[in-house]
Amino acid sequence: MITLKDAEFFNENGYLLVKGVFSKDEVEQMKNGVEQIIQRAANEKLDRNHTWQGDYIPPNELKRLVLKGFHDVHYHDASFTRAISHPNMVSILQKLIGPNVQLHHSKMLVKPPEKGAAFPMHQDHPYFPHDNHTMLAASVHLDDSDLENGCLRVVPKSHKQGPIPHIGRYYLDQKEYPISSGTPCPAEAGDVLFFNYLTIHGSDINRSDRPRRNVLFQYRDPSDKPSADVHVNWGQGLMVCGENPKFREYQPDFALKV
Repeated sequence: MITLKDAEFFNENGYLLVKGVFSKDEVEQMKNGVEQIIQRAANEKLDRNHTWQGDYIPPNELKRLVLKGFHDVHYHDASFTRAISHPNMVSILQKLIGPNVQLHHSKMLVKPPEKGAAFPMHQDHPYFPHDNHTMLAASVHLDDSDLENGCLRVVPKSHKQGPIPHIGRYYLDQKEYPISSGTPCPAEAGDVLFFNYLTIHGSDINRSDRPRRNVLFQYRDPSDKPSADVHVNWGQGLMVCGENPKFREYQPDFALKV
């Protein structure tokens, strides 16, 4: 799917957009999966607004914005399980990370038409820091994405700055890093934007009459250990390709509720 030159571009710039990773049929299956997850969450009265709070947008505008976001979507629909280890994804990941690739987590991000919330500029690093910074995100586009409906923006080469202090661990100072400072990455349904978790990124409000649905997979080299015990879930560590070089027992740390 990608060449050595593409991998070099990723290493130098901290991001890479790959066209046509998923077919139209695969995209439709994942779209249906997203809609069904939202419906089932609503049925269980677990649906809620995941819009980021803060001072990056005027309070009166922030109140009307909506973001649908659920983690670990591969626990809810098999289309995402297939996507995580899709042959095209594996081919790309092996060139960007190496022969051994492990899933950290997955999540869906849905910006509804006309009121889809923005993501202020940030690094993913504060949420799940690792020693060697092999962690990357793969943002799978389920809709065509452009400036009007809040496409992703990145700051090229910003991963070379290393970890940057965030406001409350959530996002960067928006006076120094406004959303407009990011390079837009418009994409079509089925395309995947890969970016290092140190790459500064964000996205603007969806002001269009179209939804912007993305699914995000976070991957790492299994030998890259977490430097803080945060963002841990009981299913973490699925091997996508290769092997885990260090044997350990994976045991869930949770209590069953009756």
